[in-house]
Amino acid sequence: MVRLDGVSKLYQLGSRSVTGLDAVSLHVAKGAFCAFVGPSGCGKSTLLNLVAGLDRPSSGEILLDGRSTTRFTSDDWTTARREVIGIVFQAFHLIAGLTAEENVAFPLLLQGQNSAAVMKRVSEVLELVGMTHRRRHRPGELSGGEQQRVAIARAIVHKPKILLADEPTGNLDSQHGTEIIALLRTLAQRFSQTVLLVTHSSTAAEAADYTWTMKDGRLVDRVIPTRLAVGV
Repeated sequence: MVRLDGVSKLYQLGSRSVTGLDAVSLHVAKGAFCAFVGPSGCGKSTLLNLVAGLDRPSSGEILLDGRSTTRFTSDDWTTARREVIGIVFQAFHLIAGLTAEENVAFPLLLQGQNSAAVMKRVSEVLELVGMTHRRRHRPGELSGGEQQRVAIARAIVHKPKILLADEPTGNLDSQHGTEIIALLRTLAQRFSQTVLLVTHSSTAAEAADYTWTMKDGRLVDRVIPTRLAVGV
């Protein structure tokens, strides 16, 4: 579903080149939940940004759902994010003046989809994330955990095959963080969505099918959680 072949990313800072990602090769299968951990600056967010098309690799190839993105134009990436990729950020990026259901509906309405069909789909995803009872509340009236649930609903409303989550629990307390990670795991299991999670939390990473540790732009260690290693 997501494949990287020798992907590198170099940044030019004045006369100096800085390596963001160093010859990373990786395959994440359909329905897999993969976490990436490591210190700040190790390349975790760079990897996610490249898979999302928010940045371009310096070398190597990225394939999404079997399709090479090497020759993707900006319009191609926009289409991919509209149809194939969903993104959840640490900051919720909800529109303050819109209700929860309006925030979730917004990307579909921008595409000109039928409003009745849109609201039906919005109701489905709000129920999935446990936010039906708060659908008419604006972001300022919601807790951090509730706002992140709405952000996840917005990220999956178009039924993406790939969900990218960049520190989705970073602004939440431990209880709400645990609930959000459990929700991401449910999406991977119930809908066979491929989930790539970047996190500093070892607890969050433990929920994944496997975890890659990153250092200096490289994948250095792959760990399978104890619950899976012992067949639980």
